[in-house]
Amino acid sequence: MKQMKRLAALLLATATAFSLAACGSTGSKSAESSSDSKSAANDTALADIQKAGKIRIGLEGDWQPFSYHDKDDQLVGYDVEVAQNIAKELGVEADITEAPWDGLLTGLSTGVYDIVVNGVDVTPERQETFDFSDPYAYDHIDLVVKKENTDITSFDDLSGRTSANSTGSTYAEIGEQYGATVSNVPTLAETMELVLNGTVDATVNAETSIQDYLNTTGETDLKIVAKLDDVTSYAIPIKKGNDSLREAINDALQKMRNDGTLAELSQKYFGADLTDK
Repeated sequence: MKQMKRLAALLLATATAFSLAACGSTGSKSAESSSDSKSAANDTALADIQKAGKIRIGLEGDWQPFSYHDKDDQLVGYDVEVAQNIAKELGVEADITEAPWDGLLTGLSTGVYDIVVNGVDVTPERQETFDFSDPYAYDHIDLVVKKENTDITSFDDLSGRTSANSTGSTYAEIGEQYGATVSNVPTLAETMELVLNGTVDATVNAETSIQDYLNTTGETDLKIVAKLDDVTSYAIPIKKGNDSLREAINDALQKMRNDGTLAELSQKYFGADLTDK
């Protein structure tokens, strides 16, 4: 009889353990499912934009040919027209705000902007904080010095030298990686002026912007001495979790690519089709 009681107790304990384990497993899966559903439910980014009738876009406004003011003081540029076309495809107004580079991504993080369209390089560090659209242009990064400078002929020669770029930009980071002391200067024109007057030894920037600056100003006292091999991909950063907005932007970019709009804008502002590697 005692053995029968011990066996019954053992069977009861085992059944209870299985029951608890099963409950725990079900609870865990339910929690995961609930979390996924909550995440999906919270993704109202696209719906909110369409309800507001506008998409808030941040860009610099003084980085030619991406965004700048023409002789009539109208905001123009490759990024400006890309942003306007995206808004059109989403069926809303493009509400564009100009701001210094070092505040654009912060503004995106804090909800000041829905997207930033500003020739943003896709880097592993930025991908930790933001999701990105598909690339909409490709570029290279160049090193510029004064024409008479014979000491700097490669990026490696930046070690112990001085450079100028916006804080937090890819170009400032590259200068620092190669050992330069980088001064925070907000605009391309100002960085070029500092190189010309000898305040800094060099500057790093997008090849498209450098070529545009040299062509439009006719400046002959500057020269490009080196180019990085890696291709720079420009894409649109979006707050993580806003998948509906990212997918809608990718759809808009794909339509612009298919109908030739992206290529036409690239030819208009860069003088070449930079929309394909």
